[in-house]
Amino acid sequence: MLESLKNKKIMIVVAHPDDEILGLGATMNLLINDYNVNAHVLILGEGITSRSVNKNSIEVKNKLQIHKKNIQSAIKKIGYQSVSICDFPDNRFDTIPLLEIIKIIEEEKKLFNPEYIFTHHGGDVNIDHQITFNAVITACRPLQNEQTHGIITFETPSGTEWRASSDPNHFIPNFYVEVKENHLNAKISAMECYEFERRISPHPRSPEALRIIAQRLGIIVGVNFAEAFCLVRDVFKF
Repeated sequence: MLESLKNKKIMIVVAHPDDEILGLGATMNLLINDYNVNAHVLILGEGITSRSVNKNSIEVKNKLQIHKKNIQSAIKKIGYQSVSICDFPDNRFDTIPLLEIIKIIEEEKKLFNPEYIFTHHGGDVNIDHQITFNAVITACRPLQNEQTHGIITFETPSGTEWRASSDPNHFIPNFYVEVKENHLNAKISAMECYEFERRISPHPRSPEALRIIAQRLGIIVGVNFAEAFCLVRDVFKF
């Protein structure tokens, strides 16, 4: 799978700042450094305001500015080439017409022309993740001239695994990427850049938990560390 991504343009579409790191931070670092991948990240939501009663307070506005600076710090750790940041309201994507989100993704696709898109699993407990997935699927309708022929989903710690155990829409990966210690360290360092998102152990977003998750996924496929993905669609054109 990785060989098919070599020298390609990939776009990562996420709901919130930090999702790009949690979902595929180590893999992105690997692809950029070892496979000459050109990666563009689209962050749809601001990721902060759902936690405050007064969404327009000076404190919240200051946090939003810090959050955007944290994105730039995380970029330096992972090394991806470009980012676009939108300001859809945190955990309230369901208040926005789906078409509006789709059009943002379509415009980014038009500008960047990615061959592959990585995005959230559609069954995440977070409503913004669900809507992001649906918007990506719609924006990448398999029409005759569609240039994005691959759609890949990832799990987001503290979102994907919190789905109800009885829910049938669980994340079931069908391929894994082996990552090395340096790729995992880049992911953990990038996550630590997010002042309002990082957590202490045993939270899934803590450095210790991210390492354990990578180890667990690695054990499943017989390597030291891995990240897991689900290939939704790919088209091999000749």
